[in-house]
Amino acid sequence: MDVNFNPDKQHTLKAPVSISGTGLHTGILVDMTLNPAHPGFGIQFQRIDLPNQPIIKADCDLVTDTSRGTTLQVGDARVSTVEHILAALVGTGVDNVLIELNGPEIPIMDGSSQPFVELIKETGVQEQEAAKAWYSIDENIYHYDEAKRVEMVAMPAVDYQITTLIDFNSPVLGTQYAQLKSMRNFVNDIAPCRTFSFLHELEMLLDHNLIKGGDINNAIVIVDKPVTQEEMTRLAKAFGRDNIEVKSEGYLNNLELRFPNEPARHKLLDVVGDLALIGYPIKGRIIANRPGHSSNVEFAKKIKQYIKKNRHVKDIPVYDTALPPVYTLEHIEKTLPHRFPFLLVDKIIELTDKHIVGVKNVTFNEWFFQGHFPGNPVMPGVLQIEALAQTGGLLCINAMPEGKYNTYFLKIDNCKFKQMVKPGDTMLLKMELVAPIRRGICEMHGTVYVGGKVATEADLVAQLVKRTD
Repeated sequence: MDVNFNPDKQHTLKAPVSISGTGLHTGILVDMTLNPAHPGFGIQFQRIDLPNQPIIKADCDLVTDTSRGTTLQVGDARVSTVEHILAALVGTGVDNVLIELNGPEIPIMDGSSQPFVELIKETGVQEQEAAKAWYSIDENIYHYDEAKRVEMVAMPAVDYQITTLIDFNSPVLGTQYAQLKSMRNFVNDIAPCRTFSFLHELEMLLDHNLIKGGDINNAIVIVDKPVTQEEMTRLAKAFGRDNIEVKSEGYLNNLELRFPNEPARHKLLDVVGDLALIGYPIKGRIIANRPGHSSNVEFAKKIKQYIKKNRHVKDIPVYDTALPPVYTLEHIEKTLPHRFPFLLVDKIIELTDKHIVGVKNVTFNEWFFQGHFPGNPVMPGVLQIEALAQTGGLLCINAMPEGKYNTYFLKIDNCKFKQMVKPGDTMLLKMELVAPIRRGICEMHGTVYVGGKVATEADLVAQLVKRTD
């Protein structure tokens, strides 16, 4: 597939695409469908087999288990072994997708990301009219786990690069190293690399009935101790084989390695998938020594907290006129029912599942200046709130299922006007969800920025009603 996607644009899938397979640990056959999604939607999972079909966002704060893969959970809804599909999405540049599942675990397939990459290749990747907002790591971020001898660091870099080193004190594996200098190399160099397991771990899983969906081709099995014929017979029976042997290199003879350092490359694959849970696309160089799911998730949380802690310098939206907008005026008119003279948003420059930034260029030719202080033109405060409301309507509608909606505002609280808005000003209209949308009710905080300062702010509550036209 073409991996030369534009890294500064958001991407989704061209059409829904499905795959079926068995969960490694549950042994449950699962059907999985990847669906295109709006800009700013991110990666979200939906358990369509459960009541109310709950949605679980790909977010490190929702991880509840890392013992045998990475598990996300909201309430009683769980999705396990998410790391391989997440890595495939990151590696192919897909930002926005809804992943529907009728079971609790992502299919293991061959233990790598390659089957998912092929699935994405089958449907194709669609560039969206939305800029991708990268977060650049601007100082070193460290994570240590002395008990597990894990060291991880994120350093400033102009691209997203990852280096992994593994050392399990194993004469078979030795010390292995893998590097990904650019995400464009993921599909060929990292995606095919399968998970691996030591024989003693495999026996423990079998003893506890924790590998119900296992197949001998799901993992590279490393034999790190002498094995009796009785044990070999048991393994052959467990995986439905007539016989199993240990190769001289110390691997079971179930498969040939795709790369000499395939285990280290798979550890890198896991890092890509687990760090997708940060929720922000990052630019930085990651060095991970002896990484594992638990450490990866803790590192993701640390990077996410660092980003949130330093958001004060990013709270004021940056308006780069050279960048293409997320939504143009033409798209806004297709979404909102407002028209001249009451359409008060010119373009959208940022959009995620939780916030939106719109632009309103104020000119002396605005219709309302004719009667509102004509000798000292000031934009009416109620129209500033209306501009925020329209921007918030776009945010809420974007989060809803397909269809046309009207937004009716129910309440405005804590409204403050701190700076006058005059002709020549550029208003940056930022709306942020302060609670999840429930039954069409949206709670938001809105801020108008002019010249890098807060001009107006308010708390707004709106209701979405589906249009019948």
